[in-house]
Amino acid sequence: MSTRRVGIWMYQNGGGDAIERKIVAKLKERGIESVTGLNLRHAWVENGKTHCNGTVMEELDAFFSYNAGEQTQYQMFLYEAIDHIVPCLNNYRSFALTEDKFQTSHLLRNHGVPTADFRLCHRDDGDRLRKFMQEWQQMVYKPTDGWGGVGLTKIDSKETLDMLMPFLNQMDLRFFYVEKFIDYDRTDYRVDIVDGEYIGCYGRKAGGDDWRTNVTSGGSVFLREPDDAVIDLAIRAAEVTGLEIAGVDIIYDRNKEEYIVLEVNGIPAFATPEQEKMGLDFNDKKIEKIVDLIERKTKK
Repeated sequence: MSTRRVGIWMYQNGGGDAIERKIVAKLKERGIESVTGLNLRHAWVENGKTHCNGTVMEELDAFFSYNAGEQTQYQMFLYEAIDHIVPCLNNYRSFALTEDKFQTSHLLRNHGVPTADFRLCHRDDGDRLRKFMQEWQQMVYKPTDGWGGVGLTKIDSKETLDMLMPFLNQMDLRFFYVEKFIDYDRTDYRVDIVDGEYIGCYGRKAGGDDWRTNVTSGGSVFLREPDDAVIDLAIRAAEVTGLEIAGVDIIYDRNKEEYIVLEVNGIPAFATPEQEKMGLDFNDKKIEKIVDLIERKTKK
C-alpha cells in the first residue's frame, strides 16, 4: 500500500511551529507522511493540477489548512477548488460559511441555536438602519468577514451612526450587518470542539473600558471551566455549521438570561506557550483528535 500523504499549512507564530512538529510526529507514528509549508499564495494551476512548493495538491490524501492571519482571496479560491478533489480540514464549505458572520448567525438561528439579535439591510437603506438604532438604542456594526475584533464598531446614538455612515459608504459595502448590543459581563467562553467532541475552554475578558474580549483588541485570557450548557451549545454550533474543528465564542445575555453563540471560528488557535504556563492544557488532546481526524479522512 502506498504511503498516505497529508499537506499542511500551519501558522508559525505563537507556538504554532511547535504544534506543527507535534502533529507531523504523530502522523508519522501512524504511517502518514506530511508535506508542510503549503502556502497557496505561492501556488499556480495548470490543467487540473495545483502546484505548490513542488507538490501537486490534487495528489495528496488530505490538506490541513490552519492559518487565520494570512488568508487571501486567491488562497481561498484555490482552497475551494482543491476541496472538490481532496478532503480538506476544515472542509471548505463550512470554513467559508463561518468566515461570514451573517451567514453563520442566519444558519444557527434557523436551527434553534441562540445568537445575538441581528439584522441585515442593503447599503442604500440608511433609513432602515436608523430605525434599527432607534429600536435597539445600542448596536454593533460588524464586517461580515472580519476577525480578531477588527472593524467592530459600537453604535450607541443616532449621532454616532450619522458620523459612521459616510465612512461605511466610502468602503463600498454592499450591505450593512448589525447586531443588537448584548448586556453581558464583558467576558466570554472560547470553547474548542474537534470532530464533535469537547476539547477545552478558556475565558477572555475585555480590557479597560473596551467591550470587546478579543485579545487583539486588548482583551486578556483567563482560566475558565464551562458548565454543561456551554459545552452542549458549542457542540451544537459546530454541528450546525459543519466544522470538523471549531472554536465557539459564547457569552451570557443578562437580559434574556441565556447563553448565546457570538461567533464560530474555523481556525481556533492552540494555547500559546505563555497560556500553557497559565494552566491551559488542552493542546495535546486537540493534537490527538486532529490526528485521529486526519487518519480517518485519509483512509484509502
